[in-house]
Amino acid sequence: MRARLRRRYDRWLRNRLPSARTVTLEQRRLFIFPSRAGFLFMFSLLLMLLTAINYQNNMSYALTFWLSMLFIIAVHFTHGNLMGLQITAVSAESVFPGQQAEFILRLSGTGKKAGHYAVKLSWPGSEVMVDVPAGESVQVSLFQSVGRRGWFKPERLRVESGYPLGLLRCWSYVDLDWRALVWPKPLPVGALPAATDEDGAIGFSDAAGIDDLAGFRDYRPGDSPRHVDWRAYAREQGLQTRLFSAPTREDHWLVWDDYPDGGVEERLSWLCWLALQYDQRGDEYGLRMPEQEVGLGAGDRQRELVLRTLALHGVGDQPGSIS
Repeated sequence: MRARLRRRYDRWLRNRLPSARTVTLEQRRLFIFPSRAGFLFMFSLLLMLLTAINYQNNMSYALTFWLSMLFIIAVHFTHGNLMGLQITAVSAESVFPGQQAEFILRLSGTGKKAGHYAVKLSWPGSEVMVDVPAGESVQVSLFQSVGRRGWFKPERLRVESGYPLGLLRCWSYVDLDWRALVWPKPLPVGALPAATDEDGAIGFSDAAGIDDLAGFRDYRPGDSPRHVDWRAYAREQGLQTRLFSAPTREDHWLVWDDYPDGGVEERLSWLCWLALQYDQRGDEYGLRMPEQEVGLGAGDRQRELVLRTLALHGVGDQPGSIS
């Protein structure tokens, strides 16, 4: 019964508060109800009213009605504090399973001269309270623990405020259209495989270069005078040319079929670990999957592309497939 009610409630929220990249809090999105302090305040007003009726005391009547009017005015100010607040999903950080993904959002006022104060944004295990001055924007971060690889879409964000008196609580649920990519968990696969000749194995060139000194050879007509060992020539050891090592580029391919003994998740974890190792060394590497290939490259963009391909293998581009 509880699960059924929960599903109906979620369906009602989706219809009333649809998902969007930018959400502006308007009247139909806001809910307001007395807080615990508000209920205690109303109970005190009831006692004061009964006392005034019993003793027919005009000052007691005046104080009771004045405080009641204050409560009614607080309804307007508490509701208006969130009215017009604009919430925009900025970015979501890609992480590994078990880590906390950072979700960055921006709060902005839309024509409200007084600003928005004591605005509380919360998820289970993560919350922040901020003030949004009039005409300004504030950027905040919230964190969510992620599960397995694939797209992770966080639950609805709760936005609430009890400003200014704390007698009422105004809130809304915001379903932002954002998601974080969860990469495969890297698992060591052993020693890094050596690059083959086809991949461009590492070596040294005997051409005169500007790297580390590798050795000497007899002088040949046409050699640059800058590379002639003049000190040896001064010691009557003959003309010799200095050779400098010039390591050629080392390329690697991460091939899915090279690991037939592992399951799908194990292969992805091994390839992820290899990609991180090659990226740390600065080597160029590519990825060959059963139905997709990522060409050779290096740097942050290559790392992001390879890890994204591994994370979405068998998942597709829809959030929630694996999360």
